[in-house]
Order: sequence, then structure tokens, then C-alpha cells
Amino acid sequence: MGQASSQATGAEHSNAKPIGMLVAAVGVVYGDIGTSPLYTLKEVFNGGYGVQVNHDGVLGILALIFWSLIWVVSIKYMLFVLRADNQGEGGIMALTALARRAAGERRKLRSFLVVCGLCGAALFYGDSMITPAISVLSAVEGLELAFDGLEKWVVPIALVVLVALFLIQKHGTDHIGKLFGPVMVTWFLVLGGLGVYGITLHPEVLHALNPIWAVRFFEAHPGIGVAILGAVVLALTLSLIHI
Repeated sequence: MGQASSQATGAEHSNAKPIGMLVAAVGVVYGDIGTSPLYTLKEVFNGGYGVQVNHDGVLGILALIFWSLIWVVSIKYMLFVLRADNQGEGGIMALTALARRAAGERRKLRSFLVVCGLCGAALFYGDSMITPAISVLSAVEGLELAFDGLEKWVVPIALVVLVALFLIQKHGTDHIGKLFGPVMVTWFLVLGGLGVYGITLHPEVLHALNPIWAVRFFEAHPGIGVAILGAVVLALTLSLIHI
């Protein structure tokens, strides 16, 4: 009887550990992915591009975001980039070393690849530095919708949050995962629920899955199409950091 009880307890622990790790991974990895499209929509419609919040504009931007994620993340990275590894190691520097070996004895090409790798690493670290500040600042700015007179407190509150996060993070990402895992799971559940509710109210938003709306958007905005793509990239960059 005691042996059966201990086996049952062991099974519970073995089942609980993967679930706990899954929740922690959601808190560490998927936080940016779940918020990136919000920055994109804000930048596109309020960034001075002159894009109107109307039927065609919204469907065009949604189509650009959706198909950019599909092509860049799901196809390019999942099918190609993740299969390119340097003896099991990934990342910009590991892949640069792999490319240098493939270049053989061609010194100019090897030097060019090193420069490209260093530039890529610099962009990655720069993005990693500004992402926490932008994320926290945008989140605190959102509180202005609920609380009047909060504008002058946005930066101080953001600083306090950032300092607290880095004080916790120095003890390891597992602490961050345990803290934000349940928060992010709740966030994604709320997003999913609101998304389903919004689709039931406006099912025509599903038309954005048709890439023709992205083409029509470029036809309607020929002068700012490239600039808009620069804003749409916001939905990708924070996602690609964690791939």
C-alpha cells in the first residue's frame, strides 16, 4: 500500500514538473510575442503615416501582420533557419562561425561574413536593450486610459518596474518564469477570449486572412508602403528574438 502511494506521488511530481516548466517557459519566452502586434497597430495608425482607421485600412494592416508572421516566422525560420546549426549550437555568432568554415580559404569572403555576424550581433543586443524599456513604458502608458492625470508618473513608474525586474532577473530567469508564467497564461487566455468575442461581433475581420487585402493596401498607399512595412516589422522583431 505504501509502495503504491509513493509511486502515485512520484507520478504526480513527474507530471507536475513538465507543466510547471511549460508555464515558466510561457512567462520567459512568449511575453514579447503576445504583445508585439499591439505596438504594431499603435504605430501604424498613430505614427503619422496617415493611415485611416477604416474597413480597408484595418484589413490591409491585419493581412500584412498575419502573412508576415506566416512567411518570416513559420516558413523561413521554422523550415530553414532552425535547421541551420553549428554542432547543435544556434545564434548569430554560431552561424557566423559555420558560414566562415563553409567559405573555405577565401579570406575576403570570410572577413565579410565576420563583419555581417558582428553587425547582426550588434543589432540583436541593441534590440535586447531597448525592448524592456519600450515594453514597460508602453504598458504603463496604457494605464492613462483608466487613470486621469497619470501622464507625469509614466516614466517614474516605468523606472521602478524595470529596476524591480532586473533585481529579480539577476537571480536567474527561472524566477521570472515563475512570476510571469501564470500572468502570461492568463493574458493569452484573455486575448483568445476577447478575440473570439470580437470575431463573433465582426466576422468580416476574417477576410484579413486573404493576402489580397495586403496587395490592395499597397495599391491605396503607394507612397508609404515601405514605411508601413517598417512598422509591421515590429510584430516580427520581438517574436524573432526568442526563436
